[in-house]
Amino acid sequence: MFSSILNIIYLIASVTFIMGLKMLSRPESARKGNLIAAGGMSFAIFGTVFLYEASNGQHLGNLPWMFAALIIGGVLGAVSSRKVKMTQMPEMVSLFNGMGGACAMLISLIEFNHIAGSEIALGHFIAIVLGLVIGSISFAGSIIAYLKLSGKQKDISFKGQHIFNLVLFFIILVGAVLTYLVEPAMAPTFFYITFGLAILYGVFFVLPIGGADMPVVISLLNSLTGVAAACGGFLYNNKAMLTGGILVGAAGTLLTVLMCKAMNRSLLNVIIGNWGGSNAAGGSTQEGGSYKEVSTSDAAMLMSYAKKVVIVPGYGLAVAQAQHTCHELEKILTDKGVEVSYAIHPVAGRMPGHMNVLLAEADVDYEKLEEMEDANSNFKTTDVVLILGANDVVNPAAKNDPTSPIYGMPILEVEDAKNVIVNKRSMKPGYAGIENALFYQPKTSMLFGDAKKVLQDLCAEVKAT
Repeated sequence: MFSSILNIIYLIASVTFIMGLKMLSRPESARKGNLIAAGGMSFAIFGTVFLYEASNGQHLGNLPWMFAALIIGGVLGAVSSRKVKMTQMPEMVSLFNGMGGACAMLISLIEFNHIAGSEIALGHFIAIVLGLVIGSISFAGSIIAYLKLSGKQKDISFKGQHIFNLVLFFIILVGAVLTYLVEPAMAPTFFYITFGLAILYGVFFVLPIGGADMPVVISLLNSLTGVAAACGGFLYNNKAMLTGGILVGAAGTLLTVLMCKAMNRSLLNVIIGNWGGSNAAGGSTQEGGSYKEVSTSDAAMLMSYAKKVVIVPGYGLAVAQAQHTCHELEKILTDKGVEVSYAIHPVAGRMPGHMNVLLAEADVDYEKLEEMEDANSNFKTTDVVLILGANDVVNPAAKNDPTSPIYGMPILEVEDAKNVIVNKRSMKPGYAGIENALFYQPKTSMLFGDAKKVLQDLCAEVKAT
């Protein structure tokens, strides 16, 4: 009886996962969708704790330890999520994703210890090894991604590193096969060697990947965690765990493919290309070229009398926590009869959808967010483009400089607008470490300063105009 009730609970939880994922596709319903999916997961967790029944009729024990872990984890997650700054959101996503990979990894370790020294079905063994390898890679890679995004770890690469990674991955596969084929007494040795090499591979997999590619890597690691969780669902015959893992894995894979398409690159090229890191400042630059500055009052005047203004948000906007002030400027311009919209590049920021989340937090109307293709078709009729901290996603080198590491990546073609105003703290290159020729074009004006302070001054000037 308990088993039947638990299966119904898992079915309900699976439905909430699908509903929540669907609702996450739109900012106005994302919060509700997240709560629905979280509610379904909570339902599944407590159903498992109280209703799970083994084949011998035994229920789960160690309930005080389980609830202690749930309470500690819940409190830590809630507190850290509330305190995290928007600029630190990518690091938190990487860290939390790494914890998911670690869970899948630990499940495989525990299950292997349970069956060590005895015969095991091939399907069960494959699920254990896949969970171990994929979970370990996701855990180690996510931690390195967290360290890199938080500025605690630099890009590290060496000659022949890609060959080293391929050889290491091949050895992991060989170790996994030998674990199954050797005598039961020797199996743990090969299993733990495979485990250690998978951790090592996760580290070396992410270490050389440059900053501009990190959004794609985060998405890929997220899909790996989903696949690893699905392996745990196979091991325990847990429908909710299996469904959740498949959904996360599929969504992460689709997002990775879409982001690669947006960058006009294959996933393999992202993994082995390494552009956007400390060694990626190749291509022609405009160092020593002339650029012009614009005052806040002149920029405000230009936007106040424009018919159409497009705002291009970037990581600098997040750093300054200026999304609310940006929304205020948008409303002031709209009240003056100016048509205002936002141009969003798929890989702007440090993680997938970073700018969308940033603007949604400030209650920016979702209808005002234009994706890259729509924005590019509208720039020719735009009077003023205001770029707030974006750099690489508006760099014309991607179109006209074959020697540039970002050549071929689709960009926001802001140079088609009549006037371009770029807000930056300085003339330093962006996260990819590549000089931007846009800053030196005749129609471009630089507006230096912290994004929040600049936007506050623009609001005051526009009101006074």
